Amino acid sequence: MRLTLGIAVVSILGLTGVVSWISWRMQQILIITHKNNTQYIVGRFPHDVEIYSDMVTLEEGMQKAIDNLTNTYTLLWVKTPQGKISAQSVSLKMSPQKNILVSFKDLSSQPNLQLVNGRYWLLCSTKLKVKGVNLGQFYIAQDITNDQTMFLSLIGSLSFASLIAIICMTVAIAWYIWRSLQPLARISHLTANISPEKLGEVQIELKNAPSEVKELAQTLETTLLRLADNYEHQRQLVSNVSHELRTPLTLVSGYLQSILRRGTNLTDMQRDALEIAASEANRTIQLLQDLLDLARADSGRMHFHLEPLILNELFDEVKGMVSQYNDRLIEFVLPSDKVIIKVDSNRLKQVLLNLIDNGVKYSSEQSPIMVKLVQIQEKAILEICDHGIGIPLSDQVRIFERFYRVDEARSRTTGGTGLGLSIVKTLVEGMGGSIGVTSQLGKGSTFTVSFPLCR
Repeated sequence: MRLTLGIAVVSILGLTGVVSWISWRMQQILIITHKNNTQYIVGRFPHDVEIYSDMVTLEEGMQKAIDNLTNTYTLLWVKTPQGKISAQSVSLKMSPQKNILVSFKDLSSQPNLQLVNGRYWLLCSTKLKVKGVNLGQFYIAQDITNDQTMFLSLIGSLSFASLIAIICMTVAIAWYIWRSLQPLARISHLTANISPEKLGEVQIELKNAPSEVKELAQTLETTLLRLADNYEHQRQLVSNVSHELRTPLTLVSGYLQSILRRGTNLTDMQRDALEIAASEANRTIQLLQDLLDLARADSGRMHFHLEPLILNELFDEVKGMVSQYNDRLIEFVLPSDKVIIKVDSNRLKQVLLNLIDNGVKYSSEQSPIMVKLVQIQEKAILEICDHGIGIPLSDQVRIFERFYRVDEARSRTTGGTGLGLSIVKTLVEGMGGSIGVTSQLGKGSTFTVSFPLCR
C-alpha cells in the first residue's frame, strides 16, 4: 500500500503538471491567433477609411470600412471624442450585448479576454486618426465563445482521461507490486523454518518473479551455503579437537599413573616416559591456547592494545627471541629509516614468531629463513620467506582456514595443529592489516603482512 500510494502521488503530480502546461500552452495559442487577427484589423482600418473618404464623406467612409471588415464574430464601432457612436457594425445594433460592449471605455490597445453575459469576447481599442484628424476611439470586439468552449471541453476531456489513466496505472502498479512481493513472502516462509543441519539443502525456486527478486533469492542461497560451510567447520572443529586431545591426554594420564605406581626411583624408561608426557602436555596446552584465542576472536572478546610501534626495534626483539630457541639461520633485513605502525606489540610478536616457526617446519635445516621489512608508499610490508617444500596453488586459498592442512594424513612429523595460520590471519586483520601468501612447489613460500603507516 505504501509503494502504491507513493507511486500514485507521483503520477498525479506528474500528470497534473503536464495537463496544466498543455492547457496553458493551448490557451496561449488560441489567444495569439485571435490577437493577430485583431491587430490586423487595427492596422488596416485607418487605411481603408482614408481610401473611402476620398470618394465619399468621412462618416460614410468609416461606415463602409466597418462594413467591409465586419463578420459574424467580429464587431466594430467608432466613438467620437465626445463619446458618441459615429459608425458601427450592423450586427452590433442587433446584438444583446450591445449596451455592455459599447459601455467599455478604458480598453487596452492589446486584446484582452472578457466574459460578457456568458460569452467570451476579445476586446481592444485604439485612437483613430485619418489625414491628421482625430476621429475618436476605434473599438474591436471578437466573439471567441465557440473556440473557448471547445478549449474548455478539451481540457475537461484531457483531465478526465488523465484521471482514468492514473486510476488504471495505480491498479496496474498495485497488482505488479503485489505480484513482485509474493516471492519475498515465500522466501520468508522458507527461511523461517531452516534448521542448521539443512542449511545446505535449501533451494528457493521462484518461477514468476522479477529478476531482482530472483537475484535476491540466489544471493540468499549463496549465503545459506556459506552458513552451511561455517556450521560444518564448527562441527569439524569439535571433531578435530577430540582427535587432537584424545591421544596426548591418554599418554599423560598413562605415564603419570606409571610414575605413581613405581614411586620415586625412576629408570631410564620412566624418564623417557616423563619426557614424552611433558611434550604431549605442552602440545595440548598450546592447542588449547590456540582454540581459546579463536573462540575469543569469534565472540568479539579478543582485545587489542593498539599503539604506535617502531618495527625496527620490534624486529630486534624478535631476533633475540628466535635465537634462544632455534639454531636455524634466520636473516633479518631492515631499512635504515624507522618504520612506525599502530599495532599491538605482543600480538604482532606472536604473528612473526608463528610465521617464522611455520617456515622452519616446512624447510630444510640448511636453507635460511628471511624476514624482511620494507616501506612501500603508505604501507609497511613484512615478508617471511622460506625455501621449503612450497604450497600447491589449489591449497593457497584455503591455507588460512582452521584445521586445514596441505597434508591430509595429518602427519605429526612437522607438529602443529592446523590452527597457526588461522590465528595469524585473525590477529593481523584484528589490528587493521592484511596477510597473503605466494608459493611455488619445491621453491618455498613467502607470507606477506602489510599495515598502514602511522604518521
